[in-house]
Amino acid sequence: MNCILGVDIGTTNVKALAFQPETGQIIAHASQPLTTYHPRPGYCEQVPAEVWDRLVQVLREVNGELAVQSVTVEAVGFSSAMHSILAVDEQGKALTNGIIWSDNRSEKQANALRNGTEANGKDIYQRTGTPLHPMIPLCKLAWFREHNPRLLRRAGGWISLKEYVWHRLTGLYQIDYSMATATGLFDSQRLEWYPPALRFAGVQREQLSEPVPTTHSVPFDPAKAVDDTGLPAGTALFIGASDGCLANLGAGAVEAGITTITIGTSGAIRRTARKPLRESQGRLFSYILDAEAVGTQNYYVVGGPTNNGANVLQWVSEKLTRSETADVLDEAATVPPGCDGLLFLPYLQGERAPLWDAGVRGSYLNVDWQHGRAHFVRAALEGVLFNLLRIERLLSRHTGPTRVIHANGGFAQSAMWVQMMADIFGVPVRLNESNESGAIGAILLVMKATGRASSLIDATRHVGFGRTYQPNPECHRIYRQAYRRFEKALPV
Repeated sequence: MNCILGVDIGTTNVKALAFQPETGQIIAHASQPLTTYHPRPGYCEQVPAEVWDRLVQVLREVNGELAVQSVTVEAVGFSSAMHSILAVDEQGKALTNGIIWSDNRSEKQANALRNGTEANGKDIYQRTGTPLHPMIPLCKLAWFREHNPRLLRRAGGWISLKEYVWHRLTGLYQIDYSMATATGLFDSQRLEWYPPALRFAGVQREQLSEPVPTTHSVPFDPAKAVDDTGLPAGTALFIGASDGCLANLGAGAVEAGITTITIGTSGAIRRTARKPLRESQGRLFSYILDAEAVGTQNYYVVGGPTNNGANVLQWVSEKLTRSETADVLDEAATVPPGCDGLLFLPYLQGERAPLWDAGVRGSYLNVDWQHGRAHFVRAALEGVLFNLLRIERLLSRHTGPTRVIHANGGFAQSAMWVQMMADIFGVPVRLNESNESGAIGAILLVMKATGRASSLIDATRHVGFGRTYQPNPECHRIYRQAYRRFEKALPV
């Protein structure tokens, strides 16, 4: 009996799921935590060797479980967090840590692009579909151009943590189109590196990996891997895509009208589209999910990420109320929708969509004598969803209205918060059966690539769902009024 592995290289964990296509069941899984280091304020880094070690551990663990079941791994698909960058020498040895998406050291360079003071940022956005922000490798490389130009020039390559892992597995420097479109360096229309972006970054084309389709595969050769992974020789390794794109596929959100919302520590709202999206002010991303060649009928994942998701709940629990999270959620449920006029702007860690301002900060508004601690708690939760609603309204102008939300992430463990989402958005919210949508998406992409599914839509028949929450009309009416006040309070 054979199975397909889905591997998700996230920022908090490396995970692997084993899926048995004939039964449609997950038959093994493993997870290992990753550590993020903060050597200076605003810096967020991970050690490449640690990421590799965790990957090897989860592969060995899963293969151990499968051996007991007499199951053989047929193929492996990879999902990975976007926007990381590190330097390697000619032999592939890491010269820096991996600078991950949440690192803000390149705020100055991002502002220069957005303001057009150093390069034509609008043109770069139009060609790449990547919003201009300190998170993207384009800006991080420009930071090295200013602060360590010698390293920028002498590095044998500039790659993501996913490329680092792929090289250690295969000996190849390759990057999938999905990850490439999240760098700010890649022309998503021509499917090649974009020279004006490379000039701003200060890198040469030869320092970047070869772009390949997300369905690209390489037969596994144990002799080329740095360590013993437990994978059998000849296993098909599929390079896969970014976690955001695969999370949409793994959530079963491929058809029109289905919007995915993920709320973990941060959050994102996404739609799948058949053509790239370009928003006039550069506020929405457009990343490739599946593209074989220029001019073909491709799939894109479009939307916006937020810095402020369940981290807001963590802040409320640990710093505002000093209470357990479960108690905080129970307390929020004692206050009526709309919090008797209290509003919260949830920008505790700057913001990506829709503001794209790393310096913006949060605040409570309309504080009144009647407001108690429970109001402040509920307002924080509502503020997170109001911000996501603003992104959804911006997205709907380009992709059509949302008819149903497929929701996942840690927030889905709170029925109260999920019901609040249905009431605020005014559409049904359908929970995914599994929160491992990135790894599941990697598996589904492999199924499409190997012919086990006739299309991406066909592949989503394997996605499982839990409860569906219906919006309460009266609560939705109250929230429409509260949202109008929220919009008026936002910074320009």
